[in-house]
Amino acid sequence: MTSISTSTAAFYDRSTTDIATLRKRAETLQQQIGGGNRLSRSSDDPVAASRLRMLQRSDSLSQIDSTNAGRANADLTLADSALSTFSDYISRAKDLATQAANGTLTTEQRAGIGYELQQIYGNLISLANSRDSNGHALFGGEAPGDAYSVDASGNATYIGTATSGDLALGDGQKITRGMTGPEILNFNLNGSPTNLLAVVKGLADDLQTGTGDRQQAASDGITSLAKGLDTITTAQTVVGSRLNWIDLTGDRRTNLGELRATEEDKVGGIDLATSISELQQTMTVLEASQASFSKLSSLSLFNMIN
Repeated sequence: MTSISTSTAAFYDRSTTDIATLRKRAETLQQQIGGGNRLSRSSDDPVAASRLRMLQRSDSLSQIDSTNAGRANADLTLADSALSTFSDYISRAKDLATQAANGTLTTEQRAGIGYELQQIYGNLISLANSRDSNGHALFGGEAPGDAYSVDASGNATYIGTATSGDLALGDGQKITRGMTGPEILNFNLNGSPTNLLAVVKGLADDLQTGTGDRQQAASDGITSLAKGLDTITTAQTVVGSRLNWIDLTGDRRTNLGELRATEEDKVGGIDLATSISELQQTMTVLEASQASFSKLSSLSLFNMIN
């Protein structure tokens, strides 16, 4: 009797274990098919799990770099648009200076031109104090407020920081997200430092209220404005180059992301067709095992005797 009891217990234990193993395997396959991953915990494959963590960390850093690139692109695009408007204003001021340099104009006519230049000067101040994508000074470097302040006499003074901030683009690459007011408006004229705002204001004042040779002041203004226009054109080239660099690093980041996604799929992914086939096979064996166990467990020694 002891032998029979032991054999019966062993049969039940073995059958229960086998069925439980099959059920667990089926559940694992179902989870893998549903989630697309073959690893549910690091212990399933420590080496693969470690590699996946590294790849996922790279993905997270890439998202940060992408955000930085987006901000830099937005700020530089705003700067590029503002520089185009600067160029338009200075071109108009240069045309007005050319008209004022005409010897046939009267003092009153030159004063009228000076008034329009004064309006352009006000527009230039507003443009110089434009805001970036975060609402800070577009041409003020890291300054949170305006880039230029204007005193009681109407003279503009730069109050921003010396440089604009850098943003990381990944792989050790970075980009300066903007340009400061002095970088786009300051230049040297005959060895002396000056800036476009001072040139336009000075010419506007000379033509309206100046006591000297207003025609000569207009002629001198043409030269100064042409030099300032060259400075703006150079700034536009710099901004355009930075925008192109952002595009290039963005393409590289996209390509690296695709390579990581491919590797992640190889390291932690599943072959869907193979997994489905194995699941079907496991379910078939499980059903057969349960049916066999049910049939065998219902038999007894008396059945065999009869």
